[in-house]
Amino acid sequence: MAAAEAADTQLMLGVGLIGEDEGALPRSPAPQFGLRLGPGWPLLPRSPAPPAVRSDHLSTVEKDTNGEVLWVWCYPSTTATLRNLLLRKCCLTDENKLLHPFVFGQYRRTWFYITTVEVPDSSVLIKVTHFSIVLTAKDFNPEKYAAFTRILCRMYLKHGSPVKMMESYIAVLTKGICQSEENGSFLSKDFDARKAYLAGSIKDIVSQFGMETVILHTALMLKKRIVVYHPKIEAVQEFTRTLPALVWHRQDWTILHSYVHLSAEELEALRMCPGYIAGFVDLEVSNRSDLYDVFVNLADREITVAPLAKEAMTMGKLHKEIGQLIVQSAEDPEKSDSQVIQRWWPIRSGQEEWAGLALRAETLPFLPCGSSLPIHPSINAQDISLKTREIFTHLEPFSEVSSDGEKLVLNFEALKQRRFPPATENFLYHLAAAEQMLKI
Repeated sequence: MAAAEAADTQLMLGVGLIGEDEGALPRSPAPQFGLRLGPGWPLLPRSPAPPAVRSDHLSTVEKDTNGEVLWVWCYPSTTATLRNLLLRKCCLTDENKLLHPFVFGQYRRTWFYITTVEVPDSSVLIKVTHFSIVLTAKDFNPEKYAAFTRILCRMYLKHGSPVKMMESYIAVLTKGICQSEENGSFLSKDFDARKAYLAGSIKDIVSQFGMETVILHTALMLKKRIVVYHPKIEAVQEFTRTLPALVWHRQDWTILHSYVHLSAEELEALRMCPGYIAGFVDLEVSNRSDLYDVFVNLADREITVAPLAKEAMTMGKLHKEIGQLIVQSAEDPEKSDSQVIQRWWPIRSGQEEWAGLALRAETLPFLPCGSSLPIHPSINAQDISLKTREIFTHLEPFSEVSSDGEKLVLNFEALKQRRFPPATENFLYHLAAAEQMLKI
């Protein structure tokens, strides 16, 4: 226990060099361009001890002219565990030397965003070839943090010191705004979370997998474990970030883990999730059937259902109808991706059946700006959300209040008496299980 606590000692501002005793990269002298604490640096208050994973922090990682990688600066603090994980995500440590301008992902409910740039000859960073700006936050918004970290990169290239970056970072945290020296102001409010949810392309997914897209929809409805592989991280992240939109009624992007390595601590964190979408660039994951119910080889355009998941994922007429609907809607040239997924409409008085389908409060969609009424996703006959709503409607007649009066549960006998086709009955049963509607 003592060793574990020592490994998670906070790394405070100015104590960013990586030590050999923590299993990281070799220690080297601090660079000469002002990263040491000294005259002119602001006095920063010491933060309280963070939890196992801190939600918000900013760090800088550099690769020098000798090829050594240093974690040189951190504000306000992070843990050795999270720092080592982020170094894996940072392409500066990759032996293949591929530069990934921007990557993002999640680890134990903390989102990380990493922008990496090559240092031009004109920069004051004369002993640095590349650097990464590493930012962690509690919200999913890749576009927001890509824009913000690009601004921070320009500041670092110009000044060679983290002081200006830290000032801008604090300004965004406290006021939601910072001044960009070249491009005006950065405003957090310009990056709506709903736009991040809709940034991916359902149409692209359907163009790749056609009717097989229904396998992904079914897996997401049943909160199964989906693993996606492609050798290029950009392809993995673009594909995986879009998948939660197939179950738009939940609007839950916490299931997304878009960049995962086959390391013990990352897999342990993944196993704690009841259902997830996990992206990998290591083909070895295809041999780890313990990690997935559905495996997507994005490079080969193949979807495989694991043997242990086949019973729950049995397809029938209902799934064929859903698949046809998804394909027809996605192929409609008159529709945008957002129209394929959802459209907004106000609920009228007495129209509360959605809330009666065991969907908890946190799964309800956001209110559009200026709306004073509860709203729900609605679509025409070819849109995904309406079909999803119809599926939940199938469960309503077979739901009853639990003995403790706290939630709706499935009356399985009533479901069996309805004599649905076996595949439909099986799907509805597993859907009720996913929504925690089974009697205990």
